Amino acid sequence: MVGSLDTAVVVGLMVVGLLAGIGITALGPGGVFITIAFAVTIGSPATVAGTAGATNIAAGIVGSLVYARSGELRTGAGKRMAVALSLPGAAGALLGVRLNRAISPVGFERVLGVMVVFAGVLVWYRSQYGARRRAIDVDSRRGLLVVGAVGFAVGVPGGLLGVGGPVLAVPLLVALGCRLLPALAAAQLQSVAIAGTATAGYFAQDAVSVPLLVLVGVPELVGILAGWKIARIVDARHLKRMLAGVLVGLGSYIAL
Repeated sequence: MVGSLDTAVVVGLMVVGLLAGIGITALGPGGVFITIAFAVTIGSPATVAGTAGATNIAAGIVGSLVYARSGELRTGAGKRMAVALSLPGAAGALLGVRLNRAISPVGFERVLGVMVVFAGVLVWYRSQYGARRRAIDVDSRRGLLVVGAVGFAVGVPGGLLGVGGPVLAVPLLVALGCRLLPALAAAQLQSVAIAGTATAGYFAQDAVSVPLLVLVGVPELVGILAGWKIARIVDARHLKRMLAGVLVGLGSYIAL
């Protein structure tokens, strides 16, 4: 499939992979740009979701490792949040794979567009208002139930569209009162659960393009390492607002 693409398209996909990786660990939303790029160049809903989702496995593993190294996934609270987010996320991903079978290419693009706009609104909200004063308490049953509900809600579009967990999980958790770095860390592990579950389903349908996976996945891993550094040293408020505008604009274009 890669051999049938123009050189400019190949280079463009590699750049998208790099920028997506930076976005994943620095801001949360990022992997969705891979789904958008594949939707434009491939078109088949199953292949788009299967291949884009598969890139999130290695991306999520690397993201989890770097956040474990910096300590966010080593604490008891961090582990509980990651598990509470990941298990329902995997269940939601299974439902999403089933829904993908019934969706047309036009319907896929519209759903993708709506989700991208929603992600942009969440990013804007986070940049404008930050987290709520009362953080989610993952030591309480209520807090874990809230995180679990977010996990399932994120898993469904993750399986349906092939988008990673961080694109929605991080803005939602921060809007609900979670601090940014723990949310980013937990969302990396959830991304592995969602992507692994969904990819297994799409492999069974022969809907994962390995050449495209490598083409985009390798630069994405490089971007993930860069994004982790950026998240820890840069005040990304203005970048978040710019990203929100891009997501809303792109999402509106795709949906309409």
